[in-house]
Amino acid sequence: MLQYVTLTIDGAKVRAPKGTSVLDAAVHDGICIPHLCHTPDLSDIGACRLCIVEQVRNGTSRITASCTLLVQEGMVIRANSERVRKLRRNVAELLLTEAPNSRAIQDIALRCGVKEARYPFRNNDCVLCGRCVRTCTELYRGNAIGFVGRGKNRHVEYPFGTRPDSCVLCRACITVCPMSIPPCDGPMKRGEERFCGKCESQLQIPQYESGDCVRCDLGRNFSCARHR
Repeated sequence: MLQYVTLTIDGAKVRAPKGTSVLDAAVHDGICIPHLCHTPDLSDIGACRLCIVEQVRNGTSRITASCTLLVQEGMVIRANSERVRKLRRNVAELLLTEAPNSRAIQDIALRCGVKEARYPFRNNDCVLCGRCVRTCTELYRGNAIGFVGRGKNRHVEYPFGTRPDSCVLCRACITVCPMSIPPCDGPMKRGEERFCGKCESQLQIPQYESGDCVRCDLGRNFSCARHR
């Protein structure tokens, strides 16, 4: 039998089963917390940091990823405070400059309030969100790819650089990759990277519905969806 707890997110009372993450509890109740590395039915690793929130306890607060934070009775969460928005906007901007050739990341950056890119563009083809690795390992039991290296040398690769027999070329890893959705005008060449911002007009409706997510094509399921 499920046991439920009640917590407060942005002033709203939310009831969720024990063992649920704050992110899932919020999104299920229609409270938007942008996210990228989180995928239903996969374990959470808190890689992208877009889903950061403030957990308030004894008059003080700490910033933490909501996808790896489990709900507790009486917990108080600020998911869209000015502090959180500022930090989340900076995270989104860093992701944008790391991989501008992802429409999903371009859209999420816009949702988070990014208006320009202040950092140098790197134009990499991976942001280490781990969606591909977890899909291959946890859903398809292929264990065909994984993280290799540390720091700036960390990347996704086959074991020993050779495709194993367990990889059946199902392309599920590509399907869940945010880099598989190119910008509207096509891939940007090195030296020509930019913040697109073309979908800004689509954000006018959710702007006036504070706390709620409106289903649309922005991010193609890499952001929130309204559940009520």
